[in-house]
Amino acid sequence: MKMAEHVPTREEALALLRQYNRNEALIKHALAVEAVMRFCSRKSGQDVERWGVIGLVHDLDYEQFPEQHCHKTGQILREQGWPEEYVRAVMSHGWGICTDVEPTTDLEKTLYAMDELTGLVAATALVRPSRSVLDMTPKSVKKKWREKSFAAGVNREVIEKGAAMLGADLNQLIEDAIAGMREVAQEIGLKGDVNTQAM
Repeated sequence: MKMAEHVPTREEALALLRQYNRNEALIKHALAVEAVMRFCSRKSGQDVERWGVIGLVHDLDYEQFPEQHCHKTGQILREQGWPEEYVRAVMSHGWGICTDVEPTTDLEKTLYAMDELTGLVAATALVRPSRSVLDMTPKSVKKKWREKSFAAGVNREVIEKGAAMLGADLNQLIEDAIAGMREVAQEIGLKGDVNTQAM
């Protein structure tokens, strides 16, 4: 007899994330991606909890098993009895890099694009006088986008591919990423001080 599928809660996802990750930067990245996924799912009338939970665990294996990225997460989630669609979604964000699971749903395409984009938004916020996402505009991110040496680890091509898959405008995607990250600015260390004026 097939067991009923377990629908994971945010508490379980967070506990799992902390079990496999000690690095605060990775945890902050997970929280940023979760917030952006929640924002995008609300905007498009999707399942906010499911999108958020998948965003939270998408890099679960990255600290301990970088060579098995995505694949190890898939294994861990299956062992925990997570639904296959959650496993597939996580695997798909490594498409063309470490997996051959192509993003097909809106959830998967959003995760694919936003994973890299949150990294660029965070890096841009940290070089601003305010060190904050609260007073940031897509224009600042676009300016840094063109500087290939800035946040060189961020794969701009993946973001562009994700935007194309979603049929979304890059500026809109950046706006959504900033809006989602603003909701958790304190937790991800990007609240900064918006009263700091540019010199």
